[in-house]
Amino acid sequence: MIFLYIGLPLIVAAVLPLVGKASKKVLPDVLANGVFLFLFGYAVTGARGLLAGGALRQTFAWFGEPLGIQIAVDSFSLFMLTVIALVSACVGLYSVSYMEHYGSKANYYALLLMMVAGMNGLVLVTDLFQIYIFLEVAAIASYALVAFGRGHDELEAAFKYLMLSVVASAAVLIAIALLFGLTGGLSFAAVGEGLRQLQAKAWGAAAAALFLLGFGLKAALVPFHAWLPDAHPSAPAPISAVLSGLLIKVSGVYALTRVFFGVFGLTPALSDVLMWTGTVSIVVAALLALQQKDMKRMLAYSSISQVGYVVLGIGIGTPLGIAGGLFHLLNHAVAKSLLFLNSGSVQQATGTRNLEEMGGLAKRMPITATTNLIGSLSIAGVPPLGGFWSKLLIIMALVQSRRPVLAVIAVLASVLTLWYYLIIQRRAFFGKLNERWAAVKEAPFWMAASTIVLAALCLALGVLFSSVISTWIQPAADVLARGMGM
Repeated sequence: MIFLYIGLPLIVAAVLPLVGKASKKVLPDVLANGVFLFLFGYAVTGARGLLAGGALRQTFAWFGEPLGIQIAVDSFSLFMLTVIALVSACVGLYSVSYMEHYGSKANYYALLLMMVAGMNGLVLVTDLFQIYIFLEVAAIASYALVAFGRGHDELEAAFKYLMLSVVASAAVLIAIALLFGLTGGLSFAAVGEGLRQLQAKAWGAAAAALFLLGFGLKAALVPFHAWLPDAHPSAPAPISAVLSGLLIKVSGVYALTRVFFGVFGLTPALSDVLMWTGTVSIVVAALLALQQKDMKRMLAYSSISQVGYVVLGIGIGTPLGIAGGLFHLLNHAVAKSLLFLNSGSVQQATGTRNLEEMGGLAKRMPITATTNLIGSLSIAGVPPLGGFWSKLLIIMALVQSRRPVLAVIAVLASVLTLWYYLIIQRRAFFGKLNERWAAVKEAPFWMAASTIVLAALCLALGVLFSSVISTWIQPAADVLARGMGM
């Protein structure tokens, strides 16, 4: 029944615009959040039990005839499905109150469910062309969601995002066509086996470079990051949380990792490319974040930097490095979603994203200020929060693999991360209350509730890091390690 991850959100997305005609608020909220909660519960309980005998595959048939479409779930894809469902559930809860002033809730939830279906499909597919299809499903929904407010900034950001994303999709499609021409197959196993038999190193390198361009653009790695600082701040806060917490990781990091590990194999040269790409993203984006006055724009640059840590860890290729990269992917998904949701609460309460116009908001918004501090410290790598352990694993893996320079850079960049997050806390929440915000109130119930859940998860991932790693991270890392030598 793993098709439910794709089919259920698509079916409800198709029905929601009609439901919205009968009920503009209650039914869309209930239906969409019911789907998110079901998918999360199924990932944590039902689907995990299905993996007892190994990877689970499902082939589609029409009147008994196979269609040649296959999806599969292993420990790596289940880990990603759980992250997607977790963040989506919190974002859906937050949207109950936040999207009131936007209107068209049914259309908003329909697009959000479509994007979740696209991400789930991308995680579950077993061949290259299906990756492209679901990549586009998620991307089309995300373009519309970035422009959902229909203001000048939103439309401009969505158009820029669209243009650069088209380049990424074209690069991925050309790479797939090249590999199909070489090997005559599209499944990961068939293409990988074909490349080994042909020994076509030059053409394989060309395809790998195109995949790096395409998925690097989707992940917003430096130097492919230009679209993200405009798209994330302009989108509604819950969409910013999904884009940063999920989409750049699924469409970018997951797809890149699955193709490179499962098709090409992680060669020393490819490992170096991934590690240095991640390191450059960490440093450049952290320095750019320090210069920002817009709260959401600073968070957007932070996303680029933290995705660099994920790519750096996975690129090391050792079991410890892969585990550290995947754990940081989880920590960043939770903490950055929390921070973007809090930025939405602040913007809705004050009408501004400019940090220089804020000040002392902790006196009026104590829940938002406290949860924001927890998320900031987690991403910065302050113990005992989850981000500390994931960064520590990555740094230990760099030392073990005799990369001391990269380890030092990762430590120093973490200090920069703490610096700019303390800037957000000091300028937005600490100090004397700006008289303009004397009448400001705490975020509405559902918005505050979702941020409290995410803040609690930041704490739990740190305190229970050992069991989280053994239960979720290590099985996923083992899948990648097995594919690494293909």
